[in-house]
Amino acid sequence: MIDTASYQCPHCGESITIALDWGGGSRQEYVEDCQVCCRPNVLRITLDESGDAFVTAEPEDS
Repeated sequence: MIDTASYQCPHCGESITIALDWGGGSRQEYVEDCQVCCRPNVLRITLDESGDAFVTAEPEDS
């Protein structure tokens, strides 16, 4: 299992690395501020049984 994943901030375009919480279930959705521009993003994370993670991000205000 991997402990981190990355996504591209839809506001500033920076690549952001986040820690994964495997205890949160295989499908997660939450709002997190970008570490660079501080604008809120809705993160949708899917964790599969093989230990891979897929992350998408969209602006919270869209």
